[in-house]
Amino acid sequence: MTDAATSIEIHSVLAHLAHLADDGEVSEYLENFAVDAVWETPENPRTSMPAQRRTGRAEIGEGVRARRADGIQGPGTGTRHVITTIAVRPTGPDSAESTAYWVFYVETTTAARLSSVGRYDDVFRRVDGRWQLAHRRITMG
Repeated sequence: MTDAATSIEIHSVLAHLAHLADDGEVSEYLENFAVDAVWETPENPRTSMPAQRRTGRAEIGEGVRARRADGIQGPGTGTRHVITTIAVRPTGPDSAESTAYWVFYVETTTAARLSSVGRYDDVFRRVDGRWQLAHRRITMG
């Protein structure tokens, strides 16, 4: 696979994850993560979300369900994750890293408002021909 093809496929995974975070099924969202994936985020004062480190699909899924239950994201919340300025770096035939900026909008059905911004530092692995997120480190600001 060429670096360009890897980049295109990972861009697509990043976009798909953002769409699913806002409107998709949790099970479909989790399919984009490696079985042993790690998801790390610092405290987010805007959403009152504490710092977290979740390992594995089950724990990551618990976090998604908690954010949805709290009305922070998910179907019906009027939120949008926007991913931009994506740089992908292949690190091997079945591994890659990416850095992307994100912006998070709330109240998009009434008067869209920017809530927070940050950066994703991600590690991807190709498993059975499919790119999956293996590690996400979220930075605020």
